[in-house]
Amino acid sequence: MDISIIIVNWNTEKILRDCLESVYVGTKQINFEVIVVDNGSTDGSVKMVEENFKDIMLIKNKRNVGFAAANNQGMAIAKGRYVLLLNSDTIVLNNAIAKTVKFADTHPEAAVVACRVLNPDRTVQKTCFMFPSLLNMLLSSTYLYKLFPWNKFFGRERMTWWDRDDIREIDVATGCFMLVRREAIKHVGIMDERFFMYGEETDWCYRFKKAGWKVLFTSVSEIIHLGGQSASKNPTAMNVQVRLSILKFIHKHYGSLRYSIACFLVVLFFLVRIPVWFIIWLLITKRRDVSALKLRAYTSGVGKILLSQVCSYS
Repeated sequence: MDISIIIVNWNTEKILRDCLESVYVGTKQINFEVIVVDNGSTDGSVKMVEENFKDIMLIKNKRNVGFAAANNQGMAIAKGRYVLLLNSDTIVLNNAIAKTVKFADTHPEAAVVACRVLNPDRTVQKTCFMFPSLLNMLLSSTYLYKLFPWNKFFGRERMTWWDRDDIREIDVATGCFMLVRREAIKHVGIMDERFFMYGEETDWCYRFKKAGWKVLFTSVSEIIHLGGQSASKNPTAMNVQVRLSILKFIHKHYGSLRYSIACFLVVLFFLVRIPVWFIIWLLITKRRDVSALKLRAYTSGVGKILLSQVCSYS
């Protein structure tokens, strides 16, 4: 078996079907298997897979166990030389999976290979990024990378200046399409399940690189990524969770001092925004629903940090 394709699903029935059809129609010249891990969906996803994709191995969780834990369940039964973590909100283009396997076969030093990711309108999606750091957190909080996307300093964390049009070594491969070598998994272990959602691929790539492996990006293969479908109903809450996951990463790998500074930066980021959105909530009736969501998300983020719920990572 060349590759085991693992797709974690949570209430994305229609786009999951489109993703699976693109995998079966667009994957040629390699032996592959597909494993769908459903995290307690209630939208008919499980029934759709059972009725339309008989060859798929389906793991049915009764609850949402998180992205890392679900992928680990898939890896436990995977038979491929490679494992591909593929989001349900993706469309595989032009034999992208086989092309990525071929690339990985010619780069045995790579534990992880990422491909070029496109938005639905075929513009380039800025996937892949640097490891978290205090500097990167500070620059990210200022949003200067949005004002000066081609500046290599302001855009350093997300590499906003890079067109994703070549082959290069990177820090973190985005989890929507992440091909991982079986040998490397045996070397460093599976994903850390203490990262429930976001941060798990960052932690995994960091562990691979610390162990001497490389994480590579190649533009020879492409997919479409719709982006954040499971979290799209409340993007601010998603943003808050991303920052809390970054704190977990810093606590795990960088020590208590930098972790404490990082907590201060994140709390400051939230506190600056709370009064702004409170004023909007008071004055603009049409934006009250959006403002309320943002206020709840930012306030919850501050509470989790100050009450040491994030600091309990061990």
